[in-house]
Amino acid sequence: MAKNIVEYWFKDEDKGTYLRLPVNPPEIDYSNPYNIQTVSITRLGDVSIPGERGLKQISFSSFFPRDYNASYCEYEGFPSPAQWFSQIQTWRYARKPIRFIVTGTNINLPMYISEFDVQPEKAGAPGDMYYSMTLIEHRPFKATSIVQTAKKTETLAATTTSNRPATAEASSKSYTVVKGDTLWKIAKAQYGDGSKWQTIYNANKSTIGSNPDKIKPGQKLVIP
Repeated sequence: MAKNIVEYWFKDEDKGTYLRLPVNPPEIDYSNPYNIQTVSITRLGDVSIPGERGLKQISFSSFFPRDYNASYCEYEGFPSPAQWFSQIQTWRYARKPIRFIVTGTNINLPMYISEFDVQPEKAGAPGDMYYSMTLIEHRPFKATSIVQTAKKTETLAATTTSNRPATAEASSKSYTVVKGDTLWKIAKAQYGDGSKWQTIYNANKSTIGSNPDKIKPGQKLVIP
């Protein structure tokens, strides 16, 4: 059986290593939005004003097979489902972009893995890991800050990076972990943004321990 010309690759640019998906997604959702603002003008009505380009986003679903099968696997000798899961979580928790490449297309972007959901094992496919994933483009930038002095105003180039954590609010509340919770789900429920799980983990390291994936039902977490 001829293999696909299209290949899906992740490149860890810090290490210079590549990983290729063993089973191609049947389709991907690719969005490249522009921010368009609608303004109402008297005696004219609504007009649209184009803004800046938004961040590109890619979503897809597939599975990591336990065993090689020539009918759907793109190559042999691929990592196990557990190894794939561990690597993807490592990339996510490092809070660094990974280059995502789809050969035969113009997709070659540094992206964050914003969502990675694993579904229960399906009947007839023991050991396989089904998943869905969402990637969001990383757009590098340098922040600037304004410094007021008695005589003049200076604009200084800041050396901070775009993944600087937000300042925690003065007030905090508590949350009791229930079965099936992850820090991502808790952050999504509490902040409306699952990527803020690190804020909760940093405030509760003494309770959770060294592995942010191992939270237990009944644990009381501080929500900054």
